[in-house]
Amino acid sequence: MSELAPLNPDPRLLIDGVLRDATGGGTFENINPATEETLGVCADGMAEDMDAAIAAARRAFDETDWSTNAEFRKHCLTQLCDALAEEAETFRSIIVSEAGAPVALTQWYQLDPVIGDLGYWRDQIGRYDIETSLPDREVMGSMTRRTVRREPFGVVGAITPWNVPLHLIVVKLGPALATGNTVVLKPPPDTPWCGTTFGRIVAEKTDIPPGVVNVVASAQHGIGEQLVADPRVDLISFTGSTATGKRIMQVGSSNVKKLFLELGGKSAHIVLDDIDPASIAGSFTAGCTHAGQGCSNLTRILLPRARYDEGLEAVVKSMGAVPFGDPRDPGNMMGPVIRKSQHERILGIIEQGKTQARLVCGGGVPAGFDKGYFIEPTVFADVPNESSLAQDEIFGPVLCVIPYEDDDDAVRIANDSRFGLSGAVTGSDLERAEAIGRRIRTGTMSINGAPYFAVDAPFGGYRESGLGRENGSMGLEEYLETKLIASPA
Repeated sequence: MSELAPLNPDPRLLIDGVLRDATGGGTFENINPATEETLGVCADGMAEDMDAAIAAARRAFDETDWSTNAEFRKHCLTQLCDALAEEAETFRSIIVSEAGAPVALTQWYQLDPVIGDLGYWRDQIGRYDIETSLPDREVMGSMTRRTVRREPFGVVGAITPWNVPLHLIVVKLGPALATGNTVVLKPPPDTPWCGTTFGRIVAEKTDIPPGVVNVVASAQHGIGEQLVADPRVDLISFTGSTATGKRIMQVGSSNVKKLFLELGGKSAHIVLDDIDPASIAGSFTAGCTHAGQGCSNLTRILLPRARYDEGLEAVVKSMGAVPFGDPRDPGNMMGPVIRKSQHERILGIIEQGKTQARLVCGGGVPAGFDKGYFIEPTVFADVPNESSLAQDEIFGPVLCVIPYEDDDDAVRIANDSRFGLSGAVTGSDLERAEAIGRRIRTGTMSINGAPYFAVDAPFGGYRESGLGRENGSMGLEEYLETKLIASPA
C-alpha cells in the first residue's frame, strides 16, 4: 500500500484575495468514493459568494495592470509552479482520497506532469507573438500599415470536472493567466478540495493580486449557471458532460459569450486484420483507466469479423486481469467510480445492456467490495453500433465489442457516432493504419498505440465532443481576442 502524505486540504473559498468561509457558514460533505466515508467538509458557496468573486475578477482586470504587465505575470506563475511542486504530496493525497484515482495515475497524468505543464504556460509569456504585422497594402485608395494584436478576453469562468481535478485546473488557468485574464474557478462538488487548496496556495505563496484568481466551491446547482449567465464574465471554459455543455451554450447565448467546451466521447479502437489481437491485449484495458471515467477512453472495440473470436478472447482475457481495488495500492489501475448515483446509473446501464448485446465479462459489483463504488471491468460482445450501449457515453469500466467486415465498414462504424473526441487504429501495416486514421472524424487519433496527449499539442473534439482546443498554441489562443489595427503607411 502506498504511504500517502497526511490529508491536509483547505476547505475555504478564495474571493478577492481573502480565504474565507461561505456566506452564512454553510458547508457540504466530501465523500471518499472508495470507502463511502466522509473525508471532511468544504465551504458551500452561495449566490452572494459567486457574485463577489465575479465582481473581484472584473475589478482586477479593469483596474490593475495584470493584463499588461507580462513580466509580473511570469514572476507570479513561477511562484505558483514552485508552490505546486512544494505541495505535490498534499495534492496526491487529495486526488486519491476525493477522486478515488489510483495513486499510479497521479504519476501518469493526474499530478506529476501538471507542474511542468504550468511551466509551459508561464514560458509562453514573451515567447508567443502578441502582435504580428500584415504586409502594407493599398486599401480603398490608401496605403495602410496593418497590425494584428492579440488581447486577453477579460474575466474567465473556469468550470472543471471531478475525474481529473487538478490537471484540468492547470489546463484552464495556466493559459488564462499567462495571457492576462482574470479567473473565477468553480471546482466540482465531488472533488472540491483540489480547487480550494489551489486557491490557498495562490493566496499564501504567490504575489498574484487580489481578484485575479477566485475559487468558489459549491454544491448548489445554480452556482455554475450563475457564472455562465453573468455579463461581467467574458469567456467560459468548461470540461464535463455534453448535456451540461449544451445547457451552457443556451445560457451563454444570452450575451453571446465566448465558450470553450471539452465534452463527452465514445471513442473507437479499430483493430486491423493483419495483427494478432493477443499481441496488443494490453491496449484494450485503456478503456478502464480510472474506472472508465475519461472522456477520451477507448470504449468501442472494433474487431474484424475474420478474427472476431480470437480478438474477443484477447479483450476478455485482458479485462479479466485488470487490477482494481484500493486506489492507494500502486498496483491498481482502477479504483471506484465517483459517487453512489453514478454507481447505480452504470449498473443500470449494464442491466439494460444485457437486452442489447451479450455480456461476456464482469457486469456487477466485485465480490468482497461491500463498501465503495466499485464495478467490475465489463465487456459486451456483438454490440449493435446503433444501440444505446454503443452510442451513449457510460463513463464507467464498460467496453463494447463490435464486429466489422472490411476497412470501409470499420470507418463507417467508427464515424457513426454523435461524438468525435478520440480514436485509435492498430495494425501491422503502418501506412494502412494511418490512412484509416485520417478518415475518422475525431479530434485526436492514436496509431499503433502512439500517445497524443501533451501540453504542446491541441486536444479537443468534433461534433458533440465540444468546441475549441486545449493545449499548445491553439489552447493559448482560446483565451485571446483578435484586434486589427490599421494606420497610414
